[in-house]
Amino acid sequence: MKWLWVFSAAQAVMWGQSAREAVRQGEQIFAKSCATGYCHGARGGPGGAPRLAGRGFTQPFIAATVARGVSGTAMPSFAGTLSRSDLAAVVAYVSTLNGIANPAVAANVGGAESNAGPALSANAAKGRQLFSDAVRGFGRCSTCHEVNGLGISVATPIAEIPANAQALRSLATPHVLTSIIGGEQMPSLPVSSTNRGVVFYDLTSSPPVLRTADQGSVTSKEGSPWSHSSAIGSYNDAELDAILEYLRAASVP
Repeated sequence: MKWLWVFSAAQAVMWGQSAREAVRQGEQIFAKSCATGYCHGARGGPGGAPRLAGRGFTQPFIAATVARGVSGTAMPSFAGTLSRSDLAAVVAYVSTLNGIANPAVAANVGGAESNAGPALSANAAKGRQLFSDAVRGFGRCSTCHEVNGLGISVATPIAEIPANAQALRSLATPHVLTSIIGGEQMPSLPVSSTNRGVVFYDLTSSPPVLRTADQGSVTSKEGSPWSHSSAIGSYNDAELDAILEYLRAASVP
């Protein structure tokens, strides 16, 4: 299922206010509607619901989640309870909690669906539900992968969808390195490396932790004992086959 989210500066609608004002507005709405203790914590900290700050979420992912909610959890859709300006302001605020310094204030957050794509078979529809199955906690595919606005794009999309569950379990992970900081070794997925520092995902536990370290404090080497099969252990083969069928359907232009 595909959604149209417009975030370019040329297409952003500011409703006569600056992006900074929108973020302040979003912070106030978040404090009243989301940071309630039994939901998320103040300023995106942990509460009854997971932590939102510092998770590496992209703005399109945040917009989709706020607008649609998360099926099978207490996270509701806010598309029908907040005005478009309030909805966009909350998205902008949560974006800043995830390191997006200048979030766009989009006009069509929570707008109508666009380009629904091909109809899903019963098994592919089941795969879509399994892809983001809240019951599995962080042991679900959407913890690290994003498809059509659903999930978190920690890892790059799979270039070629495996033929079956066995092939998926044995999927090679050539981009995963072994990084060493202060004598501590960890499987890592690099994000960026500049003179200012090194940014990578630490795959030691789930969900992956986005870490930043000084350039000279990190050494990395090719290869790691970490494997993709360790991240999908909550699924059986039939469930993985359904997820693969969904991924094939979702990849159709």
